[in-house]
Amino acid sequence: MVSHSELRKLFCSADAVCFDVDSTVIREEGIDELAKFCGVEDAVSEMTRRAMGGAVPFKAALTERLALIQPSREQVQRLIAEHPPHLTPGIRELVSRLQERNVQVFLISGGFRSIVEHVASRLNIPSTNVFANRLKFYFNGEYAGFDEMQPTAESGGKGKVIKLLKEKFHFKKIVMIGDGATDMEACPPAVCMKCARFFFLVVAPAVNS
Repeated sequence: MVSHSELRKLFCSADAVCFDVDSTVIREEGIDELAKFCGVEDAVSEMTRRAMGGAVPFKAALTERLALIQPSREQVQRLIAEHPPHLTPGIRELVSRLQERNVQVFLISGGFRSIVEHVASRLNIPSTNVFANRLKFYFNGEYAGFDEMQPTAESGGKGKVIKLLKEKFHFKKIVMIGDGATDMEACPPAVCMKCARFFFLVVAPAVNS
C-alpha cells in the first residue's frame, strides 16, 4: 500500500497522468446511470459488476449491456442534461494542480465518449485527451451499436492507450489511476501500486543494472 507522501512524490515526478472515469473521476458508473434512465437498471448493474471484476471479456459485457439498454441519441443527451455526473471530491483541484505544473492529463474510459467529454469539459481537459467508447446511431437517432475499433472497447484496451501515449509523446513517467479490472490490465506496461480503493499504475523507463 503506497503512502500519501509517496503518492505526492509520484504525482510530482509524472509528466502525464491518466484517469479512469467511472467511480474514479466521477462517483457513478456511466453505463448504469444510462440503464437506469432507460428503465433497465437491475439487469445491467449485475453485468457491470461482473465486467469490473474481470469475469467476462469487456467487449462481450459491453455488447450485452448495450443490447439491453438500446439507448437513443436523445436519451443520452437528456441523461447528460438532466442528470450530469457528480465529480469525485477533490478531483477538480487535483487536475488543476497537475495542469498548473504542465502535466498532461488524460481520461481513459470504457464508458461513453459523449459522457466523458462532458466530464472533461468541466475539468478543462481537451477532448483530444479523451479516450472512450463511441456510441453509434441511425439517422433517426435509434441505437446502432458502438465503435468496436476503439481500443477501450476491449479487454486490455487501457494498456494499449497508455502504450500509444508513451510512444507518441515520449513521456518519461505516466501515472494511471483507476479502480477496476480493466485498469489493472494496464499492467504491463504499467507497474501497480494501491492507495485506498484506487490503483496507481506507473509507466516509467526500465532501469538497466
